[in-house]
Amino acid sequence: MKKIVTFGEVMMRLAPPGFAKFNQAHSLNVVYGGTEANVAVSLAYFGCEAVHVTRFPDHALGRAAAATLRFHGVDTSRITYGPGRLGLYFLETGAVSRASQIIYDRYDSAFSLIQPGDFDWDAILTGADWFHWSGITPALSQQAADCLLDAIQTANRLSVKVSGDIYFRSNLWKYGRTPQEILPALTAGCDLVLGNQANFEELYGVEADTFDDACHRMQEKFPRIQYFTDTERESVSASHNRLTAKIFDGTTMYSSEVYDITHIIDRIGGGDAYLAGLIYGLLATDDPQYAVEFGAAASALKHTVEGDANLVTVPEVEALVQGDKSGRLRR
Repeated sequence: MKKIVTFGEVMMRLAPPGFAKFNQAHSLNVVYGGTEANVAVSLAYFGCEAVHVTRFPDHALGRAAAATLRFHGVDTSRITYGPGRLGLYFLETGAVSRASQIIYDRYDSAFSLIQPGDFDWDAILTGADWFHWSGITPALSQQAADCLLDAIQTANRLSVKVSGDIYFRSNLWKYGRTPQEILPALTAGCDLVLGNQANFEELYGVEADTFDDACHRMQEKFPRIQYFTDTERESVSASHNRLTAKIFDGTTMYSSEVYDITHIIDRIGGGDAYLAGLIYGLLATDDPQYAVEFGAAASALKHTVEGDANLVTVPEVEALVQGDKSGRLRR
């Protein structure tokens, strides 16, 4: 069983039932999720030992969020509790030509108030196979960025593979530092990076004509990185997307099948589902083609699952990879 450690904030998601607009809502459905925790939940359903590291407020809502992660098979023994609030986000689910909307309310969350030294990364990462982070975490506070850097450096020292999702949510950076100042040091410790050509230019000053060329230039700047990956989404409507994925290993670009997702139930967490599938595929086979196909299929299935996290199993993903798109009733 492979052990994967993820680190990041978990929020409460509040959404009107079904496809109702905010101004129609008389009640809100509650879901707990966050990009890194979503990866952990998905990997737990794939049979991995998934450990999520975070900090919750020390009250009933924080305990409920932790209980939700445990319910889905995630190891919560490294979660801490302290002052601050639980971050929130509000989701209005769109349909057809009406786009979904998200409103964040996460200032002064318990997670953003963490301090370097709050987590014993040597103990947490000893025996781990993989560590995953995203660009949201260092956006929340200088302390969170420092804590993440400590985790990445510890993972490097312990020979734990590191993946970074560098989509960085520019509107979250409110504490006086920019992504360009913080992310390069974090990216330098990665073995796998999720990002696109525009990210590489905006964050690291890497200019190139193609994704392949941009990856080569990124490897010159960050020689530790072995893989670069990204997904491509064509939004036909809020209810109908086409999805494909690609991964570059320094010499070869591998691409997945195109998935035509015609009746989206919930697209939140689709990228997290892809990364979880990709990580699983690389750990299971070290075959980039298998990994990108598995990741893309996992992401496609996530669009059929309500909530932030992907709750499908390896046999379900592999059935889709092998071409079973019928959705036929199983008994």
